Amino acid sequence: MEQRHLGRTGLRVSRVGLGTLTWGRDTDEHDAADQLKAFWEAGGTLVDTADVYADGGAEYLLGQLIEDLVPRSDLVIATKAGSVPDPDRRFDGSRGHLLAALDSSLGRLGTDHVDLWQVHAFDPGTPLEETLQALDIAVSSGRARYVGVSNFCGWQLAKAATWQLAAPGGRTRLASTQMEYSLLQRGVEREVLPAALDLGVGLLPSSPLGRGVLTGKYRHATPGDSRGASPQLAAFVAPYLDDAASRIVDAVTTAAEGLAATPLQVALAWVRDRPGVAAPIVGARNAQQLTAALSVEELSLPDEICRALDDVSAPVHHYPDQDWSTL
Repeated sequence: MEQRHLGRTGLRVSRVGLGTLTWGRDTDEHDAADQLKAFWEAGGTLVDTADVYADGGAEYLLGQLIEDLVPRSDLVIATKAGSVPDPDRRFDGSRGHLLAALDSSLGRLGTDHVDLWQVHAFDPGTPLEETLQALDIAVSSGRARYVGVSNFCGWQLAKAATWQLAAPGGRTRLASTQMEYSLLQRGVEREVLPAALDLGVGLLPSSPLGRGVLTGKYRHATPGDSRGASPQLAAFVAPYLDDAASRIVDAVTTAAEGLAATPLQVALAWVRDRPGVAAPIVGARNAQQLTAALSVEELSLPDEICRALDDVSAPVHHYPDQDWSTL
């Protein structure tokens, strides 16, 4: 699998990453092991998790598989901290919480460092410079090699990345931002992606298959074994089962038929090769699903197909995203 630099750093990652959102909950240790082995054998390196996935179960499961199944040195392990199970405060970006969470993550993962440590979301209740100081401490102490953010809007990302570049004292630049991005969700193109491109921050798209909808599996019904039928994830899929999404899925399916490919391959290739994207993060129920996603390595979309998909999925952005003189 082709490797790409993550943002304007020396860290290289596989251009498709493996997500572990369901590990330790819907994905058991056997399926997780099969996925990790298939991913590694295909040349994949970037494995993304978080301290809140299955309440730490995903990290623990990944830690059990490292070394016994796949050499630690062959993987780029990314995790996140900052989300908390508190209805009154969903995110805690305080220095104390983040560093304590990192230590707990390292314990579950069974490693002395993570390759990429990400703040899971912006915390309006904590000064941003305090949150960023936790990232600096993680790197200077050797517990993280690179750092990034997740779910930051445009101004939040720009402020954080600029602070790290401009503040005195050798701050650690942000390597990445992880955001949902697909043909069904192009909101990052308004401000997040332009900021990331300008500041040298690599984009790691989550849900690059539109929460599974872009595979075409929901075109006629909701499969009983799908996330859309899962009590935990049905509400997660539901927003992308409307008429607008159906038109985009139909276009993806038509493109796939013309290319002798699958809708999954077309949708994933589109987001993988968008400007600024380092590696879409793909989650799968089993190794068979993951292998189908990894087969995208051989596909590059023709320019005319890209333009057609761009047109059918184009979000309505006007002022101030367009030049005012054209409005």
